[in-house]
Amino acid sequence: MTEVHFYHLQRQPLERALPVLIEKCIERGWRCVVQAASPERIDALDQLLWTYREDSFLAHGTDREDNAAEQPVLLTTREDNPNGSNVRFLVDGATAGDLASYERAIYLFDGNDPDAVDVARDQWKEAQGEGFQTIYWQQDADGRWQKKA
Repeated sequence: MTEVHFYHLQRQPLERALPVLIEKCIERGWRCVVQAASPERIDALDQLLWTYREDSFLAHGTDREDNAAEQPVLLTTREDNPNGSNVRFLVDGATAGDLASYERAIYLFDGNDPDAVDVARDQWKEAQGEGFQTIYWQQDADGRWQKKA
């Protein structure tokens, strides 16, 4: 059954949290799809994953490329799963279609944005209503993730 995780970003922005979470998925041998709400955000994430660390990058592509199905990490604004991902990341309030085909779905939301928190609450209720196991993560004072629910 799909686990649906909610990451409440308070102490670090999405740009710092997302690459680390993707790396953890890749270490487990999982393919990932990252769904954002706009093409502009996809462009920004595309640049980020190539440059977020000086000594490394995350191999990835976008759904606009011919080889999207071959990418270990795919960036998209759509709800499909062209690269057969195990994990779906949803950012900027992106809404998912059917999550049942994933091992894990991960919502990341800005805890300093009241509108984003409201959207995340609705997504939480929807995931629970669909019978998914829901898990809530919040950052502690040191920026480490703590499981809260």
